[in-house]
Amino acid sequence: MDVLRSSFFWLVLILIPALIILFIILSFFSVWLRAWLAGAYVGFIDLVAMRLRQVPYGLVVDARITAKKAGIDVGIDAIEAHFLAGGNVVPTIHAIIAAQKAGIALSWQRACAIDLATKGSGKSVAEAVRTSVDPKVIDCPNPEGGRSTIDGVAKDGIQVKVKARVTVRTNLDRFVGGAKEDTIIARVGEGIVTTIGSAESYKAVLELPDSISKTVLSRGLDVGSAFEILSIDIADVDVGENVGAKLQVAQAEANKNMAQAQAEIRRAAAVALEQEMKARIQEMQAKVVEAQAQVPLAIAEAFRTGKLGVMDYYKMENVQADTAMRQTIAQPEAKK
Repeated sequence: MDVLRSSFFWLVLILIPALIILFIILSFFSVWLRAWLAGAYVGFIDLVAMRLRQVPYGLVVDARITAKKAGIDVGIDAIEAHFLAGGNVVPTIHAIIAAQKAGIALSWQRACAIDLATKGSGKSVAEAVRTSVDPKVIDCPNPEGGRSTIDGVAKDGIQVKVKARVTVRTNLDRFVGGAKEDTIIARVGEGIVTTIGSAESYKAVLELPDSISKTVLSRGLDVGSAFEILSIDIADVDVGENVGAKLQVAQAEANKNMAQAQAEIRRAAAVALEQEMKARIQEMQAKVVEAQAQVPLAIAEAFRTGKLGVMDYYKMENVQADTAMRQTIAQPEAKK
């Protein structure tokens, strides 16, 4: 009986690990077999380790199989590391395959860097490779920005409205850390405005619109950007307002207002001077009245001191009366 119990104990002790091992083998067998048959061998230990690290080993193995079938040897550890870093494993593999088919050199490290750099930006490494193979066209200005044209003013004061289309190709070597589409649009817009501003007349811009694209393209606007500018095409050129004339009108209006203000200052000064003169006249009239009031006093004093006699006084009165009569005769209308 003891021997039977001992045998059963050892049987259970051996059977449980065997069942665990069998379960593990069955769990990973299909993935392991698929990788082995595809020539992208992955060990059971690697599969178990990925399972313990909560990595979707099936996705990682499928990505390795895809790369291996395309002739790209990417280690299972590298794919797993990219997944743990937050990257998109399958699109990254597809981007490398697309670049290889197009004859573009794109390493696994570079593809992973681009994938992580574009995360959350609405872009992807696959789009970057696709743009590198098939150039894209960027509208300048961007219609989403609320403006439909780039406006510049020639030296003759006429405004010129321009629409441009920029054809770019992704530069994978500068994609990480390089300026994106908004910078390209801003640089092209600045170049167009500068070129229009340096033109002697708006007619020169209308006659040779390709001179704008040639001048802007020669400035090397793609330096430090994630794109290579292939061409800048002027889609539309139109004449806007006469900005120079409007500025002249505004300047003339400002000069008129300034002249009116200065005239108003002079008028106010003249009015003030006139009032001052009137006040001085009143002051002088008051002095005259004061002086006239002293005459009777002086006459009385002359009578008292004997310096003026009665006959002298009457003679003076007669002279005054005669003078008043002459003035009345000389100015009859004033009397009426």
